[in-house]
Amino acid sequence: MLLDGLAGRSVLIIGDLMLDHFVIGRVDRISPEAPVPIVHFDHEQYRMGGAANVAHNVTAMGGRASTIGILGDDADARRLVGELSRAGIGTDGIITDSNRCTTRKLRVVTTRNQQVARVDYESDTEASGALEASVIGRIVELAKTADAILVSDYLKGAISRGVAKATVDAGRARRIPVLVDPKVPHIDYYAGASVITPNHHEAESVTHMRIRSADEARDAARRFRERAGCDSVLITRGEHGMWLLTPETEMALPAEAREVADVTGAGDTVIGALALALAAGASLPDAARLANRAAGIVVGKFGPATVTVDELRRLL
Repeated sequence: MLLDGLAGRSVLIIGDLMLDHFVIGRVDRISPEAPVPIVHFDHEQYRMGGAANVAHNVTAMGGRASTIGILGDDADARRLVGELSRAGIGTDGIITDSNRCTTRKLRVVTTRNQQVARVDYESDTEASGALEASVIGRIVELAKTADAILVSDYLKGAISRGVAKATVDAGRARRIPVLVDPKVPHIDYYAGASVITPNHHEAESVTHMRIRSADEARDAARRFRERAGCDSVLITRGEHGMWLLTPETEMALPAEAREVADVTGAGDTVIGALALALAAGASLPDAARLANRAAGIVVGKFGPATVTVDELRRLL
């Protein structure tokens, strides 16, 4: 069974590591100073976000995850590295850059999980020069022990053209899959990737096509693959499921969510499950089915969350 083969498979995650910070309280009235709610603080919590959430999903499903990214020399970086280490995620590929801050997303949320506001702390200058070279050096070294490589691009600076090319080259050299969770401005960076997983908004932006039906998703996937220069495309379509295009097949996967609480981080779960399944030797259609089921579970949870093998086993 595919789930039994996930344990111990190694996925290298390269991308924008983030710290998600939630300030949670109750709302009883509107401020007399401005038309905004007054939030009475109750508690706060921190979670791994961005590429860190992808890595967390890999380990939650029984895989081994290593990360490569850029953090600032600050308290948020130390907190995030601690969270990664406690989750058993490799941090040897993390580079400290004192010229930038660690990306932190601060969300003010009510006790009923309603988001009131978000404040982003970030430095999104793209890695270049010696910093880019350091990232590439980590890729060359850590790719030697990976069963799959994954790029989690959030446009926060870790993924440059040179970093993306080095990632694809490392995957090809070892004949292992390279997966990309993309951002539209970087679409030219990912040529040669095994699988790219745009959501339907990203696919529409890249292809200049509307996606409202399975037929339109099929046509957009074909154009996206041609435009991006990749082997396969998995378009995530929210409540409409997914569309998969590979060199051998095209297929729709209906959504499997029973209830939706929060879609934050769902794309992280999809690509994490997809990469781990491919690392375990699954076919791309089987890996996509597993990722679709994992997404159906995670959207029922609040905030960036993970899916375990036991949860998948119960669903299956």
